[in-house]
Amino acid sequence: MKKFSYIKEWDSWQEEFDFSFPVQVRFSETDMFGHLNNTVPFVYFEQARIEFFKSKGFMQEWVKTGNETIPVVADLQCDFLNQVFFDEQIDIFVKADSIGNSSVDLHYMGKKKNGEVCFVGRGTMVQISRKTGKGVPWSEEARVLLGSPQKIQS
Repeated sequence: MKKFSYIKEWDSWQEEFDFSFPVQVRFSETDMFGHLNNTVPFVYFEQARIEFFKSKGFMQEWVKTGNETIPVVADLQCDFLNQVFFDEQIDIFVKADSIGNSSVDLHYMGKKKNGEVCFVGRGTMVQISRKTGKGVPWSEEARVLLGSPQKIQS
């Protein structure tokens, strides 16, 4: 197995995921060789991230008219492990790996129905003020919703 700087131990890392979002590879998402285009996992990450935040109650607040805070993606990466083809079904797993003052490092895993992991990734999302563009600290309630206390960074 290839080593990734953001994955300390593969098996325990995989077991920590408890949220997933299913996707089915569309023909338009493949390249001329029939593979999933290398830009598409980022779209899948976005879809799964939104559903993850909805499940925690964050998206409903962020999209309210007049709400001061919004989420922005600060960085995003994807590492490819196995080929993906048209019409395959993939579960996109998302978890909060570590929580900063106003940021959260999210980890992603794309897994085929046969259990094969096809890609993994990570990215930092920051909660900012619409008015100032500066980070807005997570509330204690938000921190608890995002993850276990041992993963929270001060």
